Amino acid sequence: MTTELTKSSGWKSLESHFQEIKNTPIRSLFNEDKTRGTRLRVEDLGIYFDYSKHRINDKTLELLFQLARERGLADKIASMFSGEKINTTENRAVLHTALRAPRGSVVLVDGVNVVPEVHAVLERMASFAGNIRSGEWKGYTGKPIRNIVNIGIGGSDLGPVMAYEALKFYARRNLTFRFVSNIDGSDFAEAVRDLSPEETLFIVSSKTFTTIETMTNARTARKWLLDKLVNPKAVASHFVAVSTNAKEVGNFGIDTHNMFGFWDWVGGRYSMDSAIGLSTMIAIGPGHFYEMLDGFHQMDEHFRNAPFERNIPVIMGLLGIWYIDFFGAQTQAVLPYDNYLKRFPAYLQQLTMESNGKHVTLDGELVGYATGAVYWGEPGTNGQHSFYQLIHQGTSLIPCDFIGFKTSLNPLPLHQDYLMANMIAQGEALAFGKTAEEVKAEGVPDNLAPHKVFEGNRPSTTLFMEKLTPGNLGKLIALYEQMVYTQGVIWGVNPFDQMGVELGKVLAMKIIPELLEKEKLLRHDSSTNNLIGYYRE
Repeated sequence: MTTELTKSSGWKSLESHFQEIKNTPIRSLFNEDKTRGTRLRVEDLGIYFDYSKHRINDKTLELLFQLARERGLADKIASMFSGEKINTTENRAVLHTALRAPRGSVVLVDGVNVVPEVHAVLERMASFAGNIRSGEWKGYTGKPIRNIVNIGIGGSDLGPVMAYEALKFYARRNLTFRFVSNIDGSDFAEAVRDLSPEETLFIVSSKTFTTIETMTNARTARKWLLDKLVNPKAVASHFVAVSTNAKEVGNFGIDTHNMFGFWDWVGGRYSMDSAIGLSTMIAIGPGHFYEMLDGFHQMDEHFRNAPFERNIPVIMGLLGIWYIDFFGAQTQAVLPYDNYLKRFPAYLQQLTMESNGKHVTLDGELVGYATGAVYWGEPGTNGQHSFYQLIHQGTSLIPCDFIGFKTSLNPLPLHQDYLMANMIAQGEALAFGKTAEEVKAEGVPDNLAPHKVFEGNRPSTTLFMEKLTPGNLGKLIALYEQMVYTQGVIWGVNPFDQMGVELGKVLAMKIIPELLEKEKLLRHDSSTNNLIGYYRE
């Protein structure tokens, strides 16, 4: 299908160029340019960003930057930061960047500077977190809080879980943190199995305070608490809310003074540095939380001001488009070589796929090209012993992002050296492989030689930093946020709505009474009717 994007001169030039370069091995690109590994890198913000092991040359980059300029990326970046309502389907500004704007900044939404509001909430969060961490906040029976359970789903869960795991090294270890998201009762049951209600605080995170999964879990939590503490007044000492619906928060029994708000210009998957991050702030302390916000802001400013040729999120976003739309790659692996980042790929799944998994443009026209990739991954070196086989010798082209740190937070002898050696070696092996001639030169028998050949030519990016700090985590998250926006601008889709999650939820609300009332007449298709019938039995 021909679309505005595919008709553009930049796109057509890339299509023509792709035919010229698609069969060129990465090995040849390095042989022809001995400076390639030095030139195709960016060092900024304490990040060593190596993108030399990609199936690109200087012309590829020139054409990708040309496409970005044709699509008005610079102006679109300015529009986002200025508070324009670029989320056109919901008529909202998109200002997660304001959540980490320094005090004294000016970010206008409908003529109002929102930065003072942001910092007012941060100050309330810091005060509350300090009271929990110091033991000043007491439960209903006078015992200090020792357990914090965050109840949310989607962006209200994935961000806090990821950040807690990533920054556990910095967390207060005399506090226990649990996260409940799934409406599956096992999730809640296992989270509280060994906890004392007298020492447990629940953070209920739901903007509307009506999300079915979150509120079902919250009501179960309230019952669990009151089964022990009996008096409904106990709820106010053991529950706080991250929400904008004061009426429903009050009806639940939560003191609205303990409600932390955020704004409709913050999308759920972009909200972990808002009040949604309250559990994170309690865990790592306000100082480290502010350090994380500063990391976010540094990357925002890099994205906003760096020329495209030195702009890490822009380069990453354009490389993704190159593989998705020209090579037909359908997935992207994110491979952090730090066990603390074990939930980072899962966090990126929502950020990337909920944002750009769209089949129509901002104008409502069907796209005529692929949008979005399936993001997945596991920490190294664990992944090397499971799915790397397919990346190296399988039939799918899977671009990889390697993320590593020079210094371990837990410096055991040799561990970090072995870990980083593996990360660096994997990028080398993917790019250059091992030819049949090299295999035979090693004395491998002819009948085994084909099995030992590595084709190589598998692209990867390496992101290297000094160590995993709250600030560096903020930079990494903002990097992927702005990469997602870059791709959304090129594709002409809205990365800030998520209407695709709605239909299943609407249908579920129709099916719930049909499961509970077994005499209800079923009017679905034959498969759905039979599934309901099987459950009813």
